[in-house]
Amino acid sequence: MSRRVLVTGASRGIGRAIAIELGAMGFDVAVHYRSQEQQARETLEEVRKRRAHRDDAGEGALLAFDIADREATERALLADIEARGAFFGVVCNAGVTADGPFPGMKPEAWDRVLHTNLDGFYNVLRPLVMPMVRARRGGRIVTLSSVSGLMGNRGQVNYSASKAGLIGATKALAQELAKRQITVNSVAPGLIDTEMADEAPVEEILKRIPMRRLGRPEEVAAAVGFLFSEAAGYVTGQVISVNGGLV
Repeated sequence: MSRRVLVTGASRGIGRAIAIELGAMGFDVAVHYRSQEQQARETLEEVRKRRAHRDDAGEGALLAFDIADREATERALLADIEARGAFFGVVCNAGVTADGPFPGMKPEAWDRVLHTNLDGFYNVLRPLVMPMVRARRGGRIVTLSSVSGLMGNRGQVNYSASKAGLIGATKALAQELAKRQITVNSVAPGLIDTEMADEAPVEEILKRIPMRRLGRPEEVAAAVGFLFSEAAGYVTGQVISVNGGLV
C-alpha cells in the first residue's frame, strides 16, 4: 500500500519541489493549494510522471483550502481522510510574508503572517495527527521554518516570530510523538531562488552568504526527502538549515 503525504503550499516554489521529490521517492502526494489551481495541477502532473515507473504508484490528489481558516481546513482534511485514509506524512510548507519596519507595521500585517504561518501549523496538523497515530505505521512531519526564525531579520519581525514559533512547536510535538515512531523535524531555508526572493535585497544578502549564490528549491526538497527516508528514522526534533553557510 502506498504511503500518503500532504504537502501544503505545493503549487509553486519550494512546495512544488518538495512534492516532486517525495513523489519520486514513491510517496502518494496530496498537493495542497489555496487559490492557484492550475499551478497545483501542473505540480500533481509532474509528481505523477515521477511515480509512473513504480508498481505502487498512486494517483495523488489536489486539496484546496486556506490554512489560516481553521474550520475549512479541518473539513477538507477530515473529508479527505474519510475518502482515502490517513496520511503517513505531512510537510507544512505554506506560508506568507508581509514585510515592513516594526514601528510602522499594520495590525493586519502582523495578524495575517502569524495566523497563516503559525496558526496554520495547528490548523493542519491537529486533524491529521490522531489518524496517523491510530494507523500504527509511524510517520513523518516536517515544517518549513526559515533562517529568519533562527537569527531574525530586519523588516520581518512578524515573519521571524512566526518561523521561530514553528521551531518551538516542532520540537515540542516531536517529544509527544516520538514513542509513536512519528518523527517531527524542521527545515530552515535561507535565501532561495523563488518568487519570494524577488522582493528581497538579493545583492546585499549575497554578501553575507559564504557560497555567494541563492539556494535552489530542489536543494531544500532534498533535505525534506532525507527526513522522510528510512535513514532518518532516528532523527526527530531537529532543525536542518539549508542556507549556503549564512550565519
